[in-house]
Amino acid sequence: MTEIIFSDEYFMRRALEEARDASAKGEVPVGAVVVSANRIIARAHNLTETLNDVTAHAEMLAITAAAETLGGKYLSNCTLYVTLEPCLMCAGAMAWAQLGRLVSGAADSKRGFSNYHPLPIHPKTEWIQGVLADECERLVKEFFKNKRR
Repeated sequence: MTEIIFSDEYFMRRALEEARDASAKGEVPVGAVVVSANRIIARAHNLTETLNDVTAHAEMLAITAAAETLGGKYLSNCTLYVTLEPCLMCAGAMAWAQLGRLVSGAADSKRGFSNYHPLPIHPKTEWIQGVLADECERLVKEFFKNKRR
């Protein structure tokens, strides 16, 4: 039996599904999935409004769920796919979790962690940027355009 290896685009599309779920709830449309051994072990989307919790970002919720699934706090063999570049808080959580790989969609020039130098993610974390960036960015822009009407 041949193992099917999914692409970064495949998993980013799963994160986009989560982002659309967030948007349907009136949340900023950011979605995340955590993958280990080519399998999604956690899914999440922003819930800051729903939970009235500023820390309920998709990445934070996905990291917590992944750690629970694995039974340990380190995610060094995992990849986090997220539709928007993480903020500084989420980057810090990724550093503490020793995330193996981060794949992000749209850049965030206002609140993204790349605005901070040195980068706050773990030094061994591989960061792949811009996967399905246009689609990820369009979702966020449409959300805020509709919110301002």
